[in-house]
Amino acid sequence: MARLVAMQPRQASPWASSSSPLLPSSLSEFSGAALSISLQKRRRTWQPKGALQVTASGAKKILIMGGTRFIGVFLSRLLVKEGHQVTLFTRGKAPITQQLPGESDQDYEDFKSKILHLKGDRKDFEFVKTSLAAKGFDVIYDINGREAVEVEPILDALPKLEQFIYCSSAGVYLKSDLLPHFETDAVDPKSRHKGKLETESLLDSRGVNWTSIRPVYIYGPLNYNPVEEWFFHRLKAGRPIPVPNSGVQITQLGHVKDLARAFVMVLGNSKASKQVYNISGSKYVTFDGLARACAKGAGFPEPEIVHYNPKEFDFGKKKAFPFRDQHFFASIEKAQRELGWAPEFGLVEGLADSYNLDFGRGTFRKPADFTTDDMILGKSLVLQS
Repeated sequence: MARLVAMQPRQASPWASSSSPLLPSSLSEFSGAALSISLQKRRRTWQPKGALQVTASGAKKILIMGGTRFIGVFLSRLLVKEGHQVTLFTRGKAPITQQLPGESDQDYEDFKSKILHLKGDRKDFEFVKTSLAAKGFDVIYDINGREAVEVEPILDALPKLEQFIYCSSAGVYLKSDLLPHFETDAVDPKSRHKGKLETESLLDSRGVNWTSIRPVYIYGPLNYNPVEEWFFHRLKAGRPIPVPNSGVQITQLGHVKDLARAFVMVLGNSKASKQVYNISGSKYVTFDGLARACAKGAGFPEPEIVHYNPKEFDFGKKKAFPFRDQHFFASIEKAQRELGWAPEFGLVEGLADSYNLDFGRGTFRKPADFTTDDMILGKSLVLQS
C-alpha cells in the first residue's frame, strides 16, 4: 500500500499520532492552463443558500467513505464550514485535498488544516472494524459503496452510529413507460446497481437510522464520468455531435454542488430518517437539447448534430454515447417538499460552471477518443453521397 506523506501547515489534530493511520490532509494543487471565454464573466463563487451554522454541541464526528474525487470534494467543504469534524477514509493513493479553481488560498488552507484522513482499504473488513471502532464516529457518509458486504463491517464497528447516509443511484429503478421515476417506483434487482439496492435493504434490516440519496446523472467540475466532458471534447475540436436515434430521448442532469447540499440537508434531519430521495436538476432535457446546452454553456457555436442507428454499428467494447439510450429521469418533488431543498443551478448555468472551472482550464479526466464518431460519420457521408 502506498505511503501517504502528510503536510502540516498548522498544528496537527489531537487525533494524529505517529502510531495512528489518522492523518491531517496532504497538500495538492488543482492546476491547468486558463482558457478565456466570454462566459467566464458570469462565473460565480459557490455560496450555497440555506446553510446552517452548527453550534459546538451540534458538531458531529463524521467519516466520509471516499471523498477525494468528485462528490466528496464539495460535500466535505460544506461539512467543515458547518463546524463538523470530518475524516476521509481512502487508500491514500490520491492527494487528500486539492485547491478548487476560484477557491481562495485562505479558504483552502483553512479547509486543509481541518480535514482528517484515515488510510485503509474498505475491503479489508477487519481493519475497517478495528479502526472505526477505535476512533468512533457519529455519522457515516458512504459515497463510494457499491456492495452491501462493504457496509456490514462499518455497522458492526459502530453500534451507536447516529446516521448512515448513503449515495445510491436512480439507476436502480425498473425501466418503465411511466415517468418520471418516484422513490416508490419498482426497482430492478438485476440492474448493474443491484449492490446499492442490497445496501439499502441491509441498512433497513439492521435498524440503522439511514438515508439514501439516488442521483440521476451527475455533472460539474471534477466529474470523472464522461458526461459533459464527452460533449466538450467534440465542441472544442469543432466536430459534429453523434446522437443515437432521434435525439428526442429525455434525460436529466444534476449539478454536483446541488447534490452536496442535499447530502448536508439530510444530516440530523428527522424527516430523512429511513427515507430515499431522488436528487437531480429541476428540468428534463433531450439528447439534442443537451448537446446545444453544452455548447451554450461553454460559449461555442450551436453544434451540428448527426443522428445514427446504433444497431447498424459494431462498436465492440467502446461506448459511442455517454447516456443510456432511453428516457430516464426522476421526480425531485419529495426532496423539495420534505427537505426544503431545491437546485440552485439551471442546466446551462451549471454547464458553464463545469466548463469554466474545469475543462475550459485545460483539465479533464479522459483524453478525447473519436474512434466511434469516425465510424458513424464515415457511414453518414457514404449514405449522403
